[in-house]
Amino acid sequence: MLQNRSIVNAADNSGAKKIMVIGIPKNGNRKIVYLGEIFSGVVKQATPYAQIANGEIVRAVLVRTKKERRRDDGSYIRFDENACVVLEGPDSKEPKGTRVFGPVGKEIKDNGYNKIASLAEELY
Repeated sequence: MLQNRSIVNAADNSGAKKIMVIGIPKNGNRKIVYLGEIFSGVVKQATPYAQIANGEIVRAVLVRTKKERRRDDGSYIRFDENACVVLEGPDSKEPKGTRVFGPVGKEIKDNGYNKIASLAEELY
């Protein structure tokens, strides 16, 4: 669960390292992003000579959150860090990078991001 100006680690090899949340598209005036949802962000830290530069505005999907989330079966899921995967374009569900590091929540696959789920090391 993140809000505006939250800093998120990038969990892929697109070149971004840290992304700051600046908005939640297509959700009216909602202020919070949950696991498996898209958000707009600005790249605060990137590797040099990468596909993504500092200051670039990107769309990303949240794949890990520190705040626990209750699932329909009554269980809770929680991770050690907040992490996201950068998406190819504004309306795309394809990741920009070719690798996804670390585990991701199964809400990613439930929301239709099958490519990200298949690239992930582990699905929780």
